Amino acid sequence: MKFPAAFQWGTATAAPQIEGGAYEDGKGESIWDRFGRSGKVLGGPNAFTTASDHYHRWAEDVQAIADMGLNTYRFSVAWPRIFPQGRGTVNQKGLDFYRRLIAALRAKGIQPAVTLYHWDLPQALQDHGGWLNRDTAQYFADYAATLFREFGSDVPLWFTLNEPFIATVQGHLMGVHAPGLRRPFSAMQAAHHMLLGHGLAVKAFRQLAPAGAQIGLTNFLWQHEPLTDSPADAAAAWRGDGMISRWYCDPVFKGHYPEEIWRWFSARFMVPKVREGDFDIIAAPTDFLGVQYYSRFIYKSNRWNPMMGFNHMPPTGEVPVTAMGNEVYPDGLYKLLVRLHGDYKVPLIVTENGVAFGDQVTPEGRVHDQGRIAYLQEHIRAVGRAMAAGADVRGYYVWSLMDNVEWHQGTSMRFGLLHVDFDSQQRTWKDSACWLRDFIQGGAELPDA
Repeated sequence: MKFPAAFQWGTATAAPQIEGGAYEDGKGESIWDRFGRSGKVLGGPNAFTTASDHYHRWAEDVQAIADMGLNTYRFSVAWPRIFPQGRGTVNQKGLDFYRRLIAALRAKGIQPAVTLYHWDLPQALQDHGGWLNRDTAQYFADYAATLFREFGSDVPLWFTLNEPFIATVQGHLMGVHAPGLRRPFSAMQAAHHMLLGHGLAVKAFRQLAPAGAQIGLTNFLWQHEPLTDSPADAAAAWRGDGMISRWYCDPVFKGHYPEEIWRWFSARFMVPKVREGDFDIIAAPTDFLGVQYYSRFIYKSNRWNPMMGFNHMPPTGEVPVTAMGNEVYPDGLYKLLVRLHGDYKVPLIVTENGVAFGDQVTPEGRVHDQGRIAYLQEHIRAVGRAMAAGADVRGYYVWSLMDNVEWHQGTSMRFGLLHVDFDSQQRTWKDSACWLRDFIQGGAELPDA
């Protein structure tokens, strides 16, 4: 199995999970800084204050990316590091940090791929309603335009939003992510404003970015499958797909929300207020779709569940699972990529795919994570199969470069290619990082299964 020479082999991170330096050099407070002090994050109130200390160790981390042979690095910019109040006066020291990072990546031949929003909304904007306030969409576009002007000539690949589904459901409906809200009747309004911000940012991009640069967004896209062959379970799986996947893709690529999900949400007083012209903004042409895949959801119909009409079920039989409790299901990535290609007819990039295990450093200073190597091999093979079936897949990014703060789960989940000792901040290459280096430097050719 051989991949094209231009294929993007990358890894990905998020600013709040790795940077630290939460209150340094003029950075404003983010909703995750505030949420981290709420007592709802494993590992204590200061998890995001230091995180993986990338703010001070970025040069070492860039060198690791280069040594692995990766040609792309997707990272996010911390909005409150650029605009401490979310708008208004720019923090020059924040711009300087990312300027140094981008220059170092380019000097190593690594393509910078910038995510504009990976969930760290400035707390100052949250104090005025956050994403429930329609004005936040325009503030986001203004922030994006600043980055396009500052870095547009040096960054060829941009992502507006990271997984708006998670930011909506975990942050505004369930309350387990920042900003910690539980508002089922307004959560979809926050989602609509995020998508509106995406469209406004794309409009600014078309005006400011140089020819050849590209922009898209990443979505939480898992495989959705029924527990049985019954029509009720099949309908439940399709509904779940609509709520989780199509609700966030169809407006961008088709110019409307899925009609059957709109009716479902409407009956439960959950639909957002949409103004005339919103979909024209949201559906501004984008260049690709970022696919964030980890596993699948299995559905059993349940008419006694008034909110969703289904239950998520564990897989049947003995199957491998991760530390997060997710089934290892590489065939789902193949099915998903083929289907997305057919549904939306845009290039695809697997912008996150990875696995958490209980990694430990041996007395010899090694981290033997054979399970992660097998996971990567199986999922890269699934990408190759999808490409052979006609899917236009342009890249594959491993989540994540290093162990980090896994949101409300703190440092308990290790996804990294690099092991991080959170006391000393020492990085240790895991066996998976060595395998990935050898795989890419060997010409990215995967042996047969």
